[in-house]
Amino acid sequence: MTTGHLSRRRTGRAAPPARSSLHRRRALGLGGVVVALAVAMLLSLAHGANPIGYDQVWSALWSRDGSQASILVWTERWPRTVVALLVGAALGVAGAVIQALTRNPLAEPGILGVNAGAGFAVTLGAGMLGLSGISQYVWFAFLGAAVTTVVVFVIGAAGGGTTSPVTLVLAGVALGAVLNGFSTFLTLIDPETFRAFRNWGLGSIARTGLPDTLLVAPFLVAGLIGALALAGPLNSIALGDDLATSLGTKVARARMLGIVVVTLLAGGATALTGGIAFVGLMVPHVVRWFVGPDQRWIIAFSAAAAPVLVLVADVLGRVVARPGEIEVGIVTAIIGAPVLIALVRRREASGL
Repeated sequence: MTTGHLSRRRTGRAAPPARSSLHRRRALGLGGVVVALAVAMLLSLAHGANPIGYDQVWSALWSRDGSQASILVWTERWPRTVVALLVGAALGVAGAVIQALTRNPLAEPGILGVNAGAGFAVTLGAGMLGLSGISQYVWFAFLGAAVTTVVVFVIGAAGGGTTSPVTLVLAGVALGAVLNGFSTFLTLIDPETFRAFRNWGLGSIARTGLPDTLLVAPFLVAGLIGALALAGPLNSIALGDDLATSLGTKVARARMLGIVVVTLLAGGATALTGGIAFVGLMVPHVVRWFVGPDQRWIIAFSAAAAPVLVLVADVLGRVVARPGEIEVGIVTAIIGAPVLIALVRRREASGL
């Protein structure tokens, strides 16, 4: 995005024809993603260990008549679909924000140590306090993610008193490696203690219920709203700190608020489901290829497209391993890695 584009947006002057065409294409694309999201939600409600016909799903949604289909839809699959919807949107938007903050198209929330901090906190809670259920360690995971992000920010700001994308990434990678090492060490000491939440570490939404989701949902919603509010400053930061400052953007404040948004989104999603890989990395990367560098569109598309990936991965995990299932974090890694490799090899898709 050029300074001329930013100035034109601020002054409210009419957009040239080519730009109006781009807006129409983006709007139509967003509508297509929303339709794909509705289809993915329907698949999530219909498929599992016991498949249900689409007509039965539709009837069950409008009438809780006590039938087997109604019980399955309302007690198991609807809560699971809601969790996947919220977690997917949170991870996708968190990835978009962190890529804009670090000006690195291959960055993801885990690069700031958020996932490692959540996992370490859960490991401590299980080992020291005997936590065994998700309703017990969800807040430990959230607190660990938040504390880790603050520590990364403090380390990144040490010395010069200001943060930069490079120092934030270095601090996040280093601290994440240390915390992962401690978590692995504690797990090896007492494997029986940590057997209960092994699936959580793989990234699973099967055991997360609506009560736990409702506890974390306000943080996720606040993070999504905050990300949309930061879209303008993130557009300026993408031009470089010096140019962003000359345009009137308070870079340090925007970067700090961005870290808070990432903590709310990635911390909350990780607390609910564990580490689901590639969603925050791949979806914003694909979205940027389609909509261009405007963060407003990247965030909006990521919020709608990331849940599609999570829902489809969850359905595949249930269908392939029926009557059991494969954790969604494993499936997203399997289908995400080759797609991401293909995308990063495209020169035009690698720029931010």
